Amino acid sequence: MEQDKKDNYLFSEFPPVSTEQWEGKIHADLKGADYEKKLVWKTIDGINVKPYYRAEDLKKLQYLKGFPGASPFIRGQKIDNNDWDIHQNIESEDPQLANKAALDAINRGATSIGFRAKGVESVSDMEILLSEIDMNKIAVSFISSRSYPATFDLFMKEVKKQNLDLSKLKGSFNFDSLSYYLLYGKFYTTKDNDFVEATYLLKNMVKKIPGFKAITVNGQYFHNAGASIVQELAFSLSSGNEYLVQLTAKGELIDTVASHMQFMFAIGSNYFMEIAKLRAARMLWARIVEQYHPLQESSKAMTIHAVTSNWNKSIYDPHVNMLRTTTEAMSAAIGGCDVLTINLFDNTYKKSDDLSTRYSRNTQLILKSESYLDKIVDPAAGSYYIEHLTDSIAEAAWKLFKTIEGKGGFLETVKSNFIIEEITKICQQRDMDIAMRRQIILGTNQYPNMNERMLDKIKPHAELSDLGGLRQYRGAQAFETIRLATEAHVKDGHNRPKVFLLTIGNLAMRKARAAFAANFFGCAGYEILDNIGFKTVEEGVNDAIEANADIVVICSSDDEYTAFAPEACKLLQSKKPEVHFIVAGNPTAIIEELKKAGVDDFIHVRTNVIETLRKYNALLGI
Repeated sequence: MEQDKKDNYLFSEFPPVSTEQWEGKIHADLKGADYEKKLVWKTIDGINVKPYYRAEDLKKLQYLKGFPGASPFIRGQKIDNNDWDIHQNIESEDPQLANKAALDAINRGATSIGFRAKGVESVSDMEILLSEIDMNKIAVSFISSRSYPATFDLFMKEVKKQNLDLSKLKGSFNFDSLSYYLLYGKFYTTKDNDFVEATYLLKNMVKKIPGFKAITVNGQYFHNAGASIVQELAFSLSSGNEYLVQLTAKGELIDTVASHMQFMFAIGSNYFMEIAKLRAARMLWARIVEQYHPLQESSKAMTIHAVTSNWNKSIYDPHVNMLRTTTEAMSAAIGGCDVLTINLFDNTYKKSDDLSTRYSRNTQLILKSESYLDKIVDPAAGSYYIEHLTDSIAEAAWKLFKTIEGKGGFLETVKSNFIIEEITKICQQRDMDIAMRRQIILGTNQYPNMNERMLDKIKPHAELSDLGGLRQYRGAQAFETIRLATEAHVKDGHNRPKVFLLTIGNLAMRKARAAFAANFFGCAGYEILDNIGFKTVEEGVNDAIEANADIVVICSSDDEYTAFAPEACKLLQSKKPEVHFIVAGNPTAIIEELKKAGVDDFIHVRTNVIETLRKYNALLGI
């Protein structure tokens, strides 16, 4: 009672502020500017995100009354912690080399291992692959196989030989016939045979290794094709539902199918949205499974294997990828994933090595051992912002899911190209945002490392691209292609293109526009020749010619371009007419006048950087 009095006294000093009062203050500060345009963020899915949220925004959310470990599992399956498995995929298909790499990873903190089982063709191969791995403590997954039933049989012979407690075994098989169909435009064998294999895996796992997942829904493929968060979620749920439809039609119990599936979601850099995505995914999957009337409440729970995004990773400035994967791993952990794979920061251009795999594992170990993200169940619970995002994503994804089902379900919408066409629409918008630098890929389309060279560091390695179906790609690829072409041009014995910044006039404007121009052409790998400023145009032009510049960018203020730009054009045309002369800025009032004077181009924030750099590569013979 005494404490309540103290609290009341304290809070009496801070009277409540209503939403109307907040809004009034905001509108006053905006001074007539459009509230929606200035402060409301619209995601690529069309979800409106307000600048702030309050308790009243959550009143309609009924699921907030739910508990961890209870349906609809928005708060996860776990009731006493937020722990997850630290997963590492082993690249080698050679059983002996793969085993050596796996033991090293386990000794350094991995608790889950993914094997490529294409090279495992005999009992002896499986014995070598799993040698000395304590499978009662370490989860084992098979991420590729020529035949998953055959791999399963070999695995069972080995675990029986080791006399292991089968009830304690955990792991998964990356059997995903529907994703294969999505990526390649065909089934691995035939549709009927693929689903016969799925039923074989399910029946045997229920009887022998109930802790294993037989089927994986690879939602990551949607993400890494450029899909939006809502699309990734809706299409993944539709794929999962297709498995429920097909396998229950073959006589499998809904509890058997649903409890032996896992979903792999890619996690991008949109920190809070990705947290909300995983929470929304669990809620919607529980809603779907519920329609099949499972006997066990636990059958509605979704097992999530999160993997960091490939789509937003870059070849250039690759160490930035470590920063990206760190925030992505945090989103996955806070969102309540069950297993987490952090892709290697340098996998865009080479195979793994000890350094990159160590960084990958240690990021997760830090999140557990030093940041304690594994201790608190559903740490995002109650956040006005994240709860609102969770609801908004769920609502949008459910709407799209119902559209897919209305068109006949996952298989039918893959056949009709609906899914690929919908993702392509989003890709075109995202590609344009990158080209216009509305979406930043640090080190690639903004703030490039001018001295970095990557061409000779690129080593051949497997990377999904165009396989005949849904195309896997990275957002940075268009910029990387331009810059790698410049490097190849220089490697062939040509000079590296030089961009001379003719800075003159207003100090603030010339510095700002010089920085803009340097970033602009630095993205193509050109050599940037910056200057502290010239007193006269003639002095700047003479220095540009002496530097043997290919491109001269004049950097000044709009008002001063009227005098400076025509004079610079005239001097350059008389002394070195092949030089391309560009104005940094968009002085709309005098553009036609400057074009007549000889200005070749204008670069500014509304310029399509990709198109412009491609044009200059072509003009320079690259």
